[in-house]
Amino acid sequence: MEKVVRFLQKEIDKDVTPGAVIRVRHRGRIVLDEALGYNCLEPGKTNMSSRHVFDMASLTKVMVTLPAMLQLFASGALYLHDKVSTFLPGFGSNGKDQITVKQLLTHSSGLVAHRPYFESRMGKEEVLASIHQETLAYQPDSAVVYSDLGFIILMELIEQLTGQRIDEFAKEHIFQPLSIKDTGYLPVFQHDRYAPTEFAAHLEGHKYGVVHDDNTEYMGGVSGHAGLFSTMDDVAVFTQMLENNGEYEGKRIIDRHWLELSRQNFTPFSNESRGIGWQLKGNDASPAGDLMSAGAYGHTGFTGTSFYIDPERELTVMLLTNRVYFGRHSHMIRLRPRLHNLIVTQLPEEEENACG
Repeated sequence: MEKVVRFLQKEIDKDVTPGAVIRVRHRGRIVLDEALGYNCLEPGKTNMSSRHVFDMASLTKVMVTLPAMLQLFASGALYLHDKVSTFLPGFGSNGKDQITVKQLLTHSSGLVAHRPYFESRMGKEEVLASIHQETLAYQPDSAVVYSDLGFIILMELIEQLTGQRIDEFAKEHIFQPLSIKDTGYLPVFQHDRYAPTEFAAHLEGHKYGVVHDDNTEYMGGVSGHAGLFSTMDDVAVFTQMLENNGEYEGKRIIDRHWLELSRQNFTPFSNESRGIGWQLKGNDASPAGDLMSAGAYGHTGFTGTSFYIDPERELTVMLLTNRVYFGRHSHMIRLRPRLHNLIVTQLPEEEENACG
């Protein structure tokens, strides 16, 4: 895997990111575990390590909102084709009464991708009220439009059905059962443990432990689409649970039937293949690259985070960076597929049958 390390170091040298932590697991064995560069470029910088705390950005969608939803499906609280308005009547206004839970999870609901609520300094309740008044931007189940709005509504749905804030639910039902302690919302760590993100004028410095996503920041730091912080060591545990069909050290976190279903393609009408919550490799351009198997799935985060799992190759690639440290322009979109391609080419050949 020396080529992979050299590749990442070149990207760091080109200021794509101040540093990176990468871990690759193949057939249950760690074949690459490296931390490169620094957490920042300011005085007091530290060498990047697996203990550094990263803003996970949209990995929140698959590390919090998705497992919470799969747990609710498994409990019988709802099913994929339930109308969201059944539980959130206000959301059904302006032609949205037929939107289903499945459509929110697959980004095919008709909702727009983004609204800059932070410009009006909207808090959580104001944001939810605004989304309730949205009209459809396109016909549901006709296209994939990656929408933060949909996952904000899924947060509201989770909170309505469980009676808990989503951060409290995630801690009790996902992170504590996994025995991971450095993962959660609104983190409080020593300053040098953070991988800071973008410079923020209102903070007069880079964001250390303050969520990068503008809307989430004004919503109080907690949302269904962003807000989670984590470390490589914790992400490694989470992905092991996924590899093991929802179980970790004898504890069932996600029902295997629902996890298996979530990895299927629910958007055959689009070139962008989407599972329940997951980005699927599909046949079009993908962060997974060109060489991962067709069944590969995972997700990315705008701050420079990602993980992808290829069940056929028994391969998991976890990459944490703070690429927005230099601003929102980045070459991360090109970095991920090239990195994944390179990793696949560096895997050992299939072992020969010992019996000849």
